Amino acid sequence: QVQLVESGGGLVQAGGSLRLSCAVSGRTFSDYVMGWFRQPPGKEREFVATIDWAGSRTEVADSMKGRFTISRDNAKNTVYLQMNSLKPEDTAIYYCAARMYYGLRFSDSRSYPHWGQGTQVTVSS
Repeated sequence: QVQLVESGGGLVQAGGSLRLSCAVSGRTFSDYVMGWFRQPPGKEREFVATIDWAGSRTEVADSMKGRFTISRDNAKNTVYLQMNSLKPEDTAIYYCAARMYYGLRFSDSRSYPHWGQGTQVTVSS
């Protein structure tokens, strides 16, 4: 059973930065493709970014390209989401997720069977 634990959320002013971390345990981390999703208040969960097993391929949602970067450290069993130039509309609960394959349906949350509990990010104006 794989466990995912997010950290690094908090309150930040618009224009600021945060780095989220997701620590994975229970299974071989490098076997998993990792993703970040978020759920703004009153809205549905949406795709943020994904990264392949080795960290050589990534995808980032269009609205976040140039501001958000996903990376991973397989030696530390951790995936990161660096968020810069944050906006109030980035306020959401951020979740990390894991699945076994890369590519097809990468932005569909239903294709990820493993999830963390989420971490709150609040951006004040």
